[in-house]
Amino acid sequence: MRRGIPRGLIPLAVVAIYVIVALAAPLVAPHDPNQTNLATRLLPPFSSSGGARYLLGTDDLGRDVLSRVIYGTRVSLAVAAIAVIVSGTGGVALGLIAGWRRGWLGVLIMRIADIALSVPFLLIAILVVAVLGPSLVNLVIVLAMVRWPRYTRITYATVLETRERGFVRGVVALGAPGRWIVLRHILPEVAPLAVVVATLELGLMVIFEASLSFLGLGVQPPTASWGTMLAEGQQYVATAWWLATFPGLALFGLVLAVNMLGDAVRDRLDPTRRVSRRAGGIGSRLLRRPAFAPAEPLPLEEPHA
Repeated sequence: MRRGIPRGLIPLAVVAIYVIVALAAPLVAPHDPNQTNLATRLLPPFSSSGGARYLLGTDDLGRDVLSRVIYGTRVSLAVAAIAVIVSGTGGVALGLIAGWRRGWLGVLIMRIADIALSVPFLLIAILVVAVLGPSLVNLVIVLAMVRWPRYTRITYATVLETRERGFVRGVVALGAPGRWIVLRHILPEVAPLAVVVATLELGLMVIFEASLSFLGLGVQPPTASWGTMLAEGQQYVATAWWLATFPGLALFGLVLAVNMLGDAVRDRLDPTRRVSRRAGGIGSRLLRRPAFAPAEPLPLEEPHA
């Protein structure tokens, strides 16, 4: 048993705090995030006006920055979580079909995945937004469209490796239906890797959502979003630094915590890393432990007179 705090506990606690704040946003936020008041515009942090206190200041329309950061947490986590679930479910399903069926269907699915990976992310986003229009639903569609191939490729490789194992060959020889084999024997092998990828993808989805909202292709004003807050605050960087600083810090903290949590989950669930760590530990112990005790030098015999 390792001593100290387990790896991944601190980032898990940080992510849990973000989730709690997002769920309890109406209770935690001190003000209405969309309430404007030009008499209190661009107030610095820890300012008070008319009996109201603004811990993180106000923006150019007099809206409370703290309240908008809190509600932005809800938007970022909701979009990222839904996009991860949609892209992960679709990508794993396509990977299972391509790996088990193979043939022309498997080749077609994998070639589409390769094409999707080769197209730049922003190009697809601009194309979808130009056709469907910018909205929260279309933002989730864009994120799911560009990230499913990663799940598909990992699932496809795992299925090809698993279907050649002895227990799968035995079940096939007994005449079990293919759907039952995939769900009962192959999906459990794919699930840990899919969870690892999903955990790592969550941080990327948060960044993508903020990037598209910053460019005006995602969440639209007046809905509070970290990306839109950064876009609105960039023109006031010299005079009102808090407009872009606090949303940026919130975004940085969430992405850092999610990435650290993803690394911990990967080390926990990825079997190849577990084996390598065990092998490394055994090897290091063998290197530290001498194979045999060095023999004591024999005493030299004194020459006979």
